[in-house]
Amino acid sequence: MFPRTKYVLIVLLCFVAGAVAWATAVTEAPAAFDSQSNGLTSNGQFKQDMKAFAEAEENDDGVGPTYNARSCAECHENPVVGAISQVTEQRAGSLQLGAFVDAPGGSLIHSRAIDAAVQERMTDDLTVRSLRTSLNTLGDGFVEAIADTTLQNIAAAQPLSMRGEYFTVPVLEAGNAPRIGRFGWKNQHASLVSFSADAYLNEMGITSPLQPTENTSMGNSIAAFDEVADPEDNGDDVEAFARFMRATKAPPRDADVAATADAIAGEATFNSIGCATCHTSTIMTAPTGTVVNGGTFTIPAALGDMIIHPFGDFLMHDVGTGDGVVQNGPASTRNKVRTAPLWGVRTRNRLMHDGASLTFTDAIQRHQGQAAGVTASFNALTPAQKAQLIRFLESL
Repeated sequence: MFPRTKYVLIVLLCFVAGAVAWATAVTEAPAAFDSQSNGLTSNGQFKQDMKAFAEAEENDDGVGPTYNARSCAECHENPVVGAISQVTEQRAGSLQLGAFVDAPGGSLIHSRAIDAAVQERMTDDLTVRSLRTSLNTLGDGFVEAIADTTLQNIAAAQPLSMRGEYFTVPVLEAGNAPRIGRFGWKNQHASLVSFSADAYLNEMGITSPLQPTENTSMGNSIAAFDEVADPEDNGDDVEAFARFMRATKAPPRDADVAATADAIAGEATFNSIGCATCHTSTIMTAPTGTVVNGGTFTIPAALGDMIIHPFGDFLMHDVGTGDGVVQNGPASTRNKVRTAPLWGVRTRNRLMHDGASLTFTDAIQRHQGQAAGVTASFNALTPAQKAQLIRFLESL
């Protein structure tokens, strides 16, 4: 018996050694609302990039002529720069022969303009209309570092009736090389550089080498009001925005609330009734050294082999609240939105993609379509179980 026992012991020791080696190879991603670097950059560089992210642009810098905000932080700053806010934007278009068609000049209807003559507004013929809340960007460096195959595997593991949709979008800085989208309510971007260039143009009206063409005012030229030569940014700001987001820490849990018996029980209920099918609690980023974004970004040690807890799958789902807008994706995404990652959700008091739900219970009740069964299960809970689940959400 001794040789067999010795063999089993050796196998167990090897297994334990392998488990320890795996455990030391991956790390929990840093999470905090402390406005400090996650290790990607020095804190000095991080503060410099955060200043660029928060800096209010002036007309002389090229803002507008149509725009929504004068800085990135104007839409991303609760409770710290880079986080979420209650700001909303307008999207619109129409259905023609069953297909979505953008409003003239694009689905984004800008709320502001540097001259009243070019102010955009909703028109009666734009029958597809939606508000969009701004999204959290904290921890987005870890999201960018998720491998495409990981997102595909998450979808494959979901029940067919709740399976999320993924698709590739062009990475602008890589000559439009394809990668699975993960940023924005419609997963319209896969890289933070592309995302930054898009937001600089479409939210602030500032052109860059990746987005060199000015927007219009409802399809009409604004050239007469644009006094700054294009591109208005040489690309440095776009890179600074992306570097800042890559260096942010993930939104943290409220440790005190999370440790309560009610929150612990609520998380178990959250998982058992199916919320976690789409609100995926744990995802691992790709290994350090992995090349992504069409070869333009190599995942550094600060972002690779990291465990994150986004409580979202970064896939598109039809939960009955779709806004009818197609944006950089296939026609099948018209009534789908990206699962809202719930990390940091306790800092938001207007919920869902349009901000129309004012309580967690309101938001849960709006979940229909692919989530109808989960909502029914929530409604079947006892009042105490519902309260525990809400308490868990208040810890995120």
